Amino acid sequence: MLFWVIAAILTLGASLAVLLPLAGGPKGASAPGDHDLEVYRDQLAELDRDVARGLIQPAEAEEARAEIGRRILRLATGQAGTAARRPSVMTRLVATVAVLAVPLISWGLYIKLGSPDLPSQPLAERLAKNPADSSVDELVARAEAHLAANPSDGRGWDVLAPIYLRLQRYSDAVAAYRNAIRLDGVSATRQSGLGEAIANAAGGIVSAEAQDAFEAALKLDPANAKASFYLAMGLAQEGRAAEATTAWQNMLGTLPPESPWRRAVEQALAENAKTAVASGTPANGPDAQAVEAAQSMSPQDRQTMIETMVAGLDEKLKQNPRDTEGWMRLIRSYVVLGKADQARDALSRGIAVFGADSEEARKFTAFAASLGLTATE
Repeated sequence: MLFWVIAAILTLGASLAVLLPLAGGPKGASAPGDHDLEVYRDQLAELDRDVARGLIQPAEAEEARAEIGRRILRLATGQAGTAARRPSVMTRLVATVAVLAVPLISWGLYIKLGSPDLPSQPLAERLAKNPADSSVDELVARAEAHLAANPSDGRGWDVLAPIYLRLQRYSDAVAAYRNAIRLDGVSATRQSGLGEAIANAAGGIVSAEAQDAFEAALKLDPANAKASFYLAMGLAQEGRAAEATTAWQNMLGTLPPESPWRRAVEQALAENAKTAVASGTPANGPDAQAVEAAQSMSPQDRQTMIETMVAGLDEKLKQNPRDTEGWMRLIRSYVVLGKADQARDALSRGIAVFGADSEEARKFTAFAASLGLTATE
């Protein structure tokens, strides 16, 4: 009830503050120039008394009367203009209705949509709620308040750091991971998280600092997928596409089928293949000297050179079919050249060499699937 009383008083005060000027003042109030007019009249009477006592010459008195008369005329003209500028009755009526409509409409909408009976929730009370009933922002604020009071709580920083990362607060994530490492020591998870935060804070660039963090994570856990993935990305960003592709392929061969990193690796391989198509050279195909020589060739000659090298690779595999990496390079080369049938044939031949149930066959199939290729139509 107190809420409605306060709201009514505030609304009434705001409305009166607007309505009173529109009313044009109380009835019977003197016009702004009435006082000046009375002064001029007194001056005329005083002038007559001075003439009667001989204190002023008649000619001077006449000039003074003329000046006072001109001032009275100007005053009368100004009052007439002021009266003309006053709002009409209709204008005041429309303005009054508009002013009254605002609180009436707003009150109606609030009663319909608002929650006047909802108790206030100060920040301290919101932070004290059951975590299951809190929003992400409230949980983060709760953790930040705790860490502000307990900055040496390494566990708190360890919990908050990945949350910052998911919220894309990368600078805060870097600081949180560093605090967690400083207070609770290094771990593969913290180092890889730190590297990811540093890379994202730099706009996705795997810098030397990020590489150091990922390499530290791999020393602690050689199977850390996040560190392996980002280190391969760093190779791709340095223009070492072939090495990046090999690293991602190795990951794909070791990741379990249910790993969430499989899709990321497959997408990275596909993007790397697109880059190879744009540059006109298949990844892991020609060596550095051949690529340099191809830069000065015409597009037709470059294409011919690439097809010749791929055909040479195909011939070598016929002579030495137990080359696992060679089959993968051949499949990718045919995909890059847009020869899906030859790529599918190479996949089938590679599977046949090692057997359909072999580990190599599963690796070939997974790799081909990452390139959008299946064994059959």
